[in-house]
Parts: sequence; structure tokens; C-alpha cells
Amino acid sequence: MSVEGATRENARSRFVRGRLVGAAAIAFAVSVAVENAVLAGTGAPAFGYPIEEVLAYYAANRVSVAIASSAIGLSLPLLLVFVTGLHGLVERRGGAGADWSRLVLAAGATLSAIFALGDALQIGLALSADGLAEPTPTFELVWQVHAAAFALALPTLGTTFIGAALAAHASGLTPAWQRLLGLVGGSLLLAAGLGNLAIADGSALIFVGLLGLAAWLVWLLATGVRLVRSDVD
Repeated sequence: MSVEGATRENARSRFVRGRLVGAAAIAFAVSVAVENAVLAGTGAPAFGYPIEEVLAYYAANRVSVAIASSAIGLSLPLLLVFVTGLHGLVERRGGAGADWSRLVLAAGATLSAIFALGDALQIGLALSADGLAEPTPTFELVWQVHAAAFALALPTLGTTFIGAALAAHASGLTPAWQRLLGLVGGSLLLAAGLGNLAIADGSALIFVGLLGLAAWLVWLLATGVRLVRSDVD
């Protein structure tokens, strides 16, 4: 292969990698949005609801929980593809922001583990609710651990968000407004994480974290579209 042909092939390969990372970001954001829309649309109980209402919801909405859990199951590999792909893009562009992207790798892996735990507990709630006439101590404990997993996911997500925003901007992948969005949204998630016990107990502080989550989804969509449409290396 000639030097010119090899250069074109290498550029095409870099373009495909950038598009793959962008597509993973978009698909991850969509899967998270679908999960939350399904649960919200079917009236999923907040963490402070009486345990009897929690049991009634999971007993009556097994199909909805299955759809939401499937969306979470899809989101886990997409998240890992995005964080590892972002790290690769940052390193190939000279390494500016590489320290941040390494933090994103660690935080993203931790986040995926917490998501998997929360989803497993939710599946357990749906399976056990079908055969219960009234809540048991074990059912209530599983619900409480599920709530705790969600609350602990917030600061981990905030770390992932801030690291990704700083790494992407430092390497020239995103404009300044996305870095600002990452700092603000990630800080909201970190702040909510300080009150993880209160959130797991049903505190309205959860809405601070949900604002940060919404900012994360906006950032993912904007970054994903930018990567899909741009010839990045």
C-alpha cells in the first residue's frame, strides 16, 4: 500500500472510531431516558413511599420493570464503550486531558457496577412481589439497598461527568459551553451524593441529582452528535 493510501486508510479508521464513540454516547443517553420514562410513566414509587405501595407497584408492573431493566442492561456496555473510547480518542489527540480520561475510566467502571447492582435488586423486587400478600422484612431490605445503590450512583456519575467534560474539552473534542455544563451538572450530582442517606430515605434532595442527570444526558447527546458528524482522530 502506498503512503497516500495508508494515510487515507488510517484517517478512515480514526473517523470510524470517533463515530463509534459518538454513537455509544447517544445510545447510552437514549437507553437511560427510556428507563426513566418507563418507570415514571407507570408511577414507580419514590424512595420515601410506604413499603406497601412499593410492593403493589412491583406486583402490578412486572412487564414495565422488565422493559426498564432491559434498558439498563443495554446501557452498561454502552457506557463502557463510551468511556474507553473517549480515553482512546483523548490519547490519540496528543494526550491533553489524559489524566481526566483515566479518571473517567475508573469512575465509569464503578458506575456500571453500581447500575448493575441496582438493576439486579430491582429485578429481585419484581420477581418476589408476585408471590407476596404483604411486604416482608427481606423485601423491605432489598428495596432499601436498591435506594442506597441509586443514591451512591450519584457522586460516581458526577465524577464521570466532570472528568469526561474536562477530558473532552482539553483534547479539543467539545466546545467551552460543554465543559461548563459538565462542571455545573457534575457538581450537582456530587452535591446530591453528600446527602445519599437522605436521598435513600426519600428526601427531595434527589431533585438536585436529577438536574445533574438531565445535564449529563444533554452533554452526552451533544458530544455524541459532534463526534458522529466530525472527522476526529
